Amino acid sequence: MKLPRVVLDTNVLVAASRSRLGASFALLQAMRNRQFLVLLSVPLMLEYEAVLKRPEQLAASGRSVLMTDAFLDALCLCGEAVHLHYLWRPQLRDPSDEMVLETALNGRADVLVSMNIRDFATARRFRLKVATPGA
Repeated sequence: MKLPRVVLDTNVLVAASRSRLGASFALLQAMRNRQFLVLLSVPLMLEYEAVLKRPEQLAASGRSVLMTDAFLDALCLCGEAVHLHYLWRPQLRDPSDEMVLETALNGRADVLVSMNIRDFATARRFRLKVATPGA
């Protein structure tokens, strides 16, 4: 059975790191249980790392830098590397979201998951499904 190919926006990881009760954390549990394949690119991983290691994020999540590194390492083990052969910029209003869309398009994602689906309205043009973590 082919696993759904999914790209996670950084805000999903932020929400999951702050609460074990929400849909974002449940989504990470589903990933860990191999219910879908998470797609990762170098720019996206660098974004995850930069955001999750911000002092305010570490304080809110209760994680240390070492714990965050371990989480990111585990994410890499669960995911599939996507090589960005083609950059689709500019497509979105927020330039920091471009790497999420590029990973999804280059990785042939089935769905892009974000807390802010309005930010990815352009993705419909590429027949890419965009959903919230609880959908």
